[in-house]
Amino acid sequence: MLTVFQAESIFMLIVELVLIAVKIFAFVNSLMYSSESYAAANKLTKPAWTIILGLGLVVQLVIGGPLGFINIAFTIAAFVYLADVRPALASLTRR
Repeated sequence: MLTVFQAESIFMLIVELVLIAVKIFAFVNSLMYSSESYAAANKLTKPAWTIILGLGLVVQLVIGGPLGFINIAFTIAAFVYLADVRPALASLTRR
């Protein structure tokens, strides 16, 4: 039988894995666009975004646990990148 503590542990593991996946996707995606694309979209520079997202990924992997203040700040940065910067960069590319 599953106890409350085991359910909480499983839930937190799932949350942590999802956040790691989001941060990996955001970091890899930030590397796919040129520096000129960031400038054309009037967003923060490519090195700044890759450093922010890379540090967020490293902190998540080293410190672990999705509920630390630093992890929450980097998670918000990853979601800001995915919700604001990525669509702006994608709208500049021709397909």
